[in-house]
Amino acid sequence: MKIYFSHGKESGPWGTKIRYMAELAKDRGFAVESIDYRDLDDPDLRAERLLEALRSESDLEKVVLVGSSMGGYVSTIVSLSAPVRGLFLLAPALYMSGYQRQQYPTRCRPITVIHGWQDDVIPFEHSVRFCAEHRADLHLINGDHRLNDSLAVVGTHFSGFLETVLAKV
Repeated sequence: MKIYFSHGKESGPWGTKIRYMAELAKDRGFAVESIDYRDLDDPDLRAERLLEALRSESDLEKVVLVGSSMGGYVSTIVSLSAPVRGLFLLAPALYMSGYQRQQYPTRCRPITVIHGWQDDVIPFEHSVRFCAEHRADLHLINGDHRLNDSLAVVGTHFSGFLETVLAKV
């Protein structure tokens, strides 16, 4: 099993959250990859880069996508055309003005979304809408957009998500 992490617009491929979650994933036997998008501001070009990376995978049913903020949009868009095993999103930039896609008919399962109540960048209501449309797991937690002060809670939910993914094997 392999996890592809997609970072947010103003972050990097091995930021605090990704490093933290990557260690949790490795402890459970997952291989991890984090795509570097810092040279691309356009979320749809970032999605193309992730799709290109996934072309090297022989079995997408053994791939999980994890995305934060703009990376959540990227992961979700890619899941529309790549039959991956699961989707874990942190404060995903969904239903955002100026983004090409505004509908997300993914069939990916399981889906878990974490969003901070105090997020002043992406309204948590966007995650509520997405999760209602997809009957996905939603965890609204005490935190801001970056969620760095809530890593332990994020880690607990991520670990539970990974266990669900592994149970599908």
